[in-house]
Amino acid sequence: MKKNILWVLLILLGYCSNAQMNKIDFVEYTLDNGLHVILHQDKSTPIVAVSVMYHVGSKNEKPDRTGFAHFFEHLLFEGSENIERGEYDKYIEKAGGTLNANTTYDRTYYFEILPSNQLELGLWLESERMLHAKVENEGVETQREVVKEERRQRIDNQPYGSILQESLKRAYKVHPYQWPVIGYMEHLNAAEEIDYKNFYNDFYTPNNAILSIAGDIDIDEAKKYIDTYFGSIPVKNKTIYRPKAVEPELTKEIRDTIYDNIQLPAVVMTYRIPAQGTPDYYAVSMLGTLLSQGQSSRLYKALVDEEQKAVFVGNFPLGLEDPGVSIAFGIANMGVDVNEVEASINAQIERTQNELISDEEFQKLRNQTENDFISGNSRIAGIAESLANYKMYFGDTNLINTELERYLAVTKEDIQRVAKKYYHVNNRVTLHYLPKPVNP
Repeated sequence: MKKNILWVLLILLGYCSNAQMNKIDFVEYTLDNGLHVILHQDKSTPIVAVSVMYHVGSKNEKPDRTGFAHFFEHLLFEGSENIERGEYDKYIEKAGGTLNANTTYDRTYYFEILPSNQLELGLWLESERMLHAKVENEGVETQREVVKEERRQRIDNQPYGSILQESLKRAYKVHPYQWPVIGYMEHLNAAEEIDYKNFYNDFYTPNNAILSIAGDIDIDEAKKYIDTYFGSIPVKNKTIYRPKAVEPELTKEIRDTIYDNIQLPAVVMTYRIPAQGTPDYYAVSMLGTLLSQGQSSRLYKALVDEEQKAVFVGNFPLGLEDPGVSIAFGIANMGVDVNEVEASINAQIERTQNELISDEEFQKLRNQTENDFISGNSRIAGIAESLANYKMYFGDTNLINTELERYLAVTKEDIQRVAKKYYHVNNRVTLHYLPKPVNP
């Protein structure tokens, strides 16, 4: 018990950092089988993050078999040829560590945070996932029910839970971003064991993955372990599917009404924006911060504090590998018409289009951006993930040290320009979420 408490404290300490970001050094190389390896040494705390990022997300799925990438996030904890079903988590727990995974539209990510003397355990577990995973009916049926229940809780039965699904399926008609990461229930029901085996063989291959390790490691020792556990994994000689669909520009606003199990109406406006890493994306991201980060943001001050038209407002850009979206929303206050909320959000967006922000507000925005960036790379787990992200999406791992410069190069004029270019009525999907009518 005392041992477990100690490691929890150490992990928490590993998540803390100074306010200033130091240069993050790393070593990277590629194995003969195509697996890219990134190693970052940090001996400040005796913990290590072991992670593998696969370049497969919901956009790599077939239109009639959606939800597979997310399904595998669950399925690959079922066990392997050398790990009994249900034992995967127990290895980590007994070692005093934690583990998790997540899936996006573009990639799937697995990680363990362990005492540094358990590095070899983490590498063995991830190599088993890559080479020997159990993809068979028993695990499929177990996780099928788990994922279906997750969909019910997060989307189908959650107030406002379908916002992303309903917005993106209207914002995209060609690109696979149009379906939700968790997939559709009918596809989960229809999928068979062979579908899952094919997906595993297609995407869970070393030349479609990045192994990123950060923490209290010896670089040479880590390389030896990596060669032992990953060097002999064969490449599956298949072309890895990457969607080539290019979504046509929106030429007019799409409007619709969604009736949901809610008490307060809401307006959701989804704007098409450029892909992450492009010059305009950085300005769009900062615009999102200006509009909605914190209680001093423009949307909160106007709609919640001053006008009291909304109880909750926000704007967040989705940074995606292909051109994505930014979603502005507001949940109406009791007795306020949803059209009033929409009009007030429009007014704040028009303000960014018509007026340059003040020097004081711009400096605050730069400070927020810098703080967010540094905070995101202040934990061992965050560093491991960022290193993999930068290599996978941009082919430049060192962006972990330089990308902040791209944000800080954004000018007040850039923010006004992207507000005009992307946040206009003909480039958006507008949804009104209304309470379902009460049947007599």
